[in-house]
Amino acid sequence: MNDRPSTATERDDAMEQQPTPASREVTIVVTPRERFGLAEESLDSIYRHTTPPFDLVYVNGGGPRSLRRRLVELAAERGFELVQRPEHLSPNQARNLGLELVDTPYVVFVDNDLIVTDGWLDRLIDCAEETGAAVVGPLYFEGEPADRTIHMAGGDYALEGEPGRRTFSTVHRFQGEPLGSVPALSREPVDFVEFHCLLARTEIVRELGGLDEAFLSSREHLDLCLAVAESGGTVYFEPSSQVTYRTPPPVDLVDIPFYVRRWSEAWNEASLAHFCDKYGIDPSYGDRIVGMRARRQILLQPLLRTTDRILPNPVDRFVTRVVARSERELNRALVRRP
Repeated sequence: MNDRPSTATERDDAMEQQPTPASREVTIVVTPRERFGLAEESLDSIYRHTTPPFDLVYVNGGGPRSLRRRLVELAAERGFELVQRPEHLSPNQARNLGLELVDTPYVVFVDNDLIVTDGWLDRLIDCAEETGAAVVGPLYFEGEPADRTIHMAGGDYALEGEPGRRTFSTVHRFQGEPLGSVPALSREPVDFVEFHCLLARTEIVRELGGLDEAFLSSREHLDLCLAVAESGGTVYFEPSSQVTYRTPPPVDLVDIPFYVRRWSEAWNEASLAHFCDKYGIDPSYGDRIVGMRARRQILLQPLLRTTDRILPNPVDRFVTRVVARSERELNRALVRRP
């Protein structure tokens, strides 16, 4: 053991190596996506794979009691800002609560079921600094991190036609493809990225008036990227930053109340209606609600697998339709349109 007292020069050098408030560039804002069961694993991933300095704001709305208690402990240990609300929050509600506490040039919105890898944040910031991008998204995987199955390598949209009669379509590049089966990916401008993980210039988000809370369950990433494009900003895809969205199932029993609200008929219908109205899109685009309904009805899979095993085909198809329709009507009764 060396007990030699440090010199003034050594103390000065040590102080220079410590991050100062002025050196902070980014705040990570973590918010609920659709469940809470992966929250602690996701947060641990961020702290294990992210190089300081960074600030972190954690927003928890309506999480189970055990998680609320654990987050208080972790906030004291890690020194992050914790915002807890008793009610379930829509994604943009939660993000705006976190945004209020951001005082850094960049904000990174991260869902609470995301697993990150070494260097993910540095590479997003590098992309923004080197390109001047307003928004940057990583290479998103889905499922288990080891699977390396692409969720999205940047996205494209097409908004065409006259206001009120416009059509709108999107493409997730290489969705469902193993990373090893696609061409080499490179940094490039794209039309959109997603809120699983999204870096933005804080000033630009604030100039846009924050995030539109009328988007309750979907299309909020498209809204932000469309608004950025309209303001003259750019959106970039940075493949050297890699993260994984841990897709359901399973959904823990304690998470079901939030999950069925998050993907409810009421929230889905309100979100799509607002998107169509805001961008002059033909309301028939609202047929896309079927896809969001399917996300919620993942919860029916154990029951439907059982009926598939024990019932003959025609009867099983009939039962499947009845169960799905009944679930839809029950959801309408439980979750009212805002």
